[in-house]
Amino acid sequence: MGMTMTQKILAAHAGLDEVRAGQLIEADLDLVLGNDITAPVAIKEMEKFSKETIFNKDKIALVMDHFAPNKDIKSAENCKCCRDFAAKHEISNYFDVGEMGIEHALLPEKGLVVAGDAVIGADSHTCTYGALGAFSTGVGSTDMAAGMVTGKAWFKVPSAIKFHLLGKPSKWVSGKDVILHIIGMIGVDGALYKSMEFTGEGIKNLTMDDRFTICNMAIEAGGKNGIFPVDDLAIQYMKDHSKREFNIFDADDDAEYEKTYTIDLGKLEPTISFPHLPENTRTIGTFDEIKVDQAVIGSCTNGRLDDMRIAAAVLKGKKVAKNVRCIVIPATQEIYLQSMREGLLEIFIEAGAIVSTPTCGPCLGGHMGILAKGERCISTTNRNFVGRMGHVESEVYLASPAVAAASAVTGHISAPAELGL
Repeated sequence: MGMTMTQKILAAHAGLDEVRAGQLIEADLDLVLGNDITAPVAIKEMEKFSKETIFNKDKIALVMDHFAPNKDIKSAENCKCCRDFAAKHEISNYFDVGEMGIEHALLPEKGLVVAGDAVIGADSHTCTYGALGAFSTGVGSTDMAAGMVTGKAWFKVPSAIKFHLLGKPSKWVSGKDVILHIIGMIGVDGALYKSMEFTGEGIKNLTMDDRFTICNMAIEAGGKNGIFPVDDLAIQYMKDHSKREFNIFDADDDAEYEKTYTIDLGKLEPTISFPHLPENTRTIGTFDEIKVDQAVIGSCTNGRLDDMRIAAAVLKGKKVAKNVRCIVIPATQEIYLQSMREGLLEIFIEAGAIVSTPTCGPCLGGHMGILAKGERCISTTNRNFVGRMGHVESEVYLASPAVAAASAVTGHISAPAELGL
């Protein structure tokens, strides 16, 4: 029996000719990632080990993004812990205010992840990098600590589900709608500890930003990782952003998949995830008017340049509705700068939105957009659990940048079509 893409990558990093689903392996790591919330815990755990050195100063990345710029004394202390650790060990890839970005947008942009890599990160959305044909997955802070010391991690080889994508998305339908549709279809545990592997001719109609978004939310279906085949678009992205060599792994024709789903992208509609689980999805036009108090456009899911351009296309020449707060957060400094060069920030501000420095901020109820009791937010983030963005009696609706921007203008959950776009 052949192997899937993920299984081939894990076999190569374990020094084995082949692996099988359920097999326990120890794999070499190409990158270990932490942020200002998870890294301090890992650093304290590492202090308990007999070794005080890291395995490779160039293969660890620390990104200050969740509560940065520091929102309070505790967050300042967390960042200082990471800052001191990075200086002590001369870590090459330490990113703080001024060179910051939301980790899962920043690392691909910096060329730190390429096809064929094995990556762990003490953040559940580390599965983002599967868009480049890498195996990447979230771990706990203790596993991060062990990874920083040894450069290795234990894995149970995941079985796989295949998602065969056909057709071309219609206007205003993006990668966010694709993954919300999938999560709504299979549920938040539908791919529990499985590799979500995407195939099909429809992939050519998805941008890299679409693919990053889809892989980013694999964890919201319970997936161990999400992964796309490496095509010309992915290769060009890596050539544009990285000087590292990459390795392309293709699934064998006789690879085993537990299930196969076929999805016609052309039939998808703008999709919204209702509170309080990502699987609670509905499409535009299937529910009554829902007023919103806030719209958030950003995060590691949808803070990329395509997302900024889409939101600006909807907001151009329009005004955010009275009593709606629209918060736009470019995911990295480079995206912020390019958005400025293209005049997107001017469009946002003239529409009555605010633009933040790169930060995770409101996504996890951190800062820059906390919700009060009874408030509703339409958001391009990835989770809408109870209390996720603030008060336990607030509500978060997940959607694409197009829907979030249109909703900011109308004051209720809307697609761009309601604005005549």
